[in-house]
Amino acid sequence: MEILREQYQKEIIPAMMKKFNYKSVMEVPKLEKIVINIGLGDIKDNPKSLENAVNDLTIITGQKPIITKAKKAIAAFKLREGVNVGCKVTLRSGKMYDFAYKLFNTALPRVRDFRGVSANSFDGRGNYSMGIKEQLIFPEIEYDKIDKIRGMDIIFVTTAKNDEEAKELLSLLGMPFQG
Repeated sequence: MEILREQYQKEIIPAMMKKFNYKSVMEVPKLEKIVINIGLGDIKDNPKSLENAVNDLTIITGQKPIITKAKKAIAAFKLREGVNVGCKVTLRSGKMYDFAYKLFNTALPRVRDFRGVSANSFDGRGNYSMGIKEQLIFPEIEYDKIDKIRGMDIIFVTTAKNDEEAKELLSLLGMPFQG
């Protein structure tokens, strides 16, 4: 599954250097990490949902997630400080490229009525975030074995200085943008 890493070396670096007139290979932006987060709102009603979310994320990413806790108490949500509220995984190097390849080429095309991801989800500093409504788009997840459909946030952190460079990098990696 080293396809994206090899493609980055052979095709993406020369294309980016030509388009943005970089003088050194070190100036070319690269994918630094991918963070996948599942927030659980139903953890008060169903304590086992955290365990199931951790299992799903482990199957999808191949890495054990860490459990995130509430930073402060919010009475309206019946939330106390330090209570488990979700789980997240930070992928780097090989697993990061494997996950990106799987997401772009296998999972996203399985989304119903998929026409591409929004190009407006950049943060101004070259990072891109997107949300997925259900974990079933990943082929490793078996429909019969899930207890509840859960969404997740996926953040692509790049070394790009602006959104234009980051969009070009992600589209060369294979991210299907709209339009």
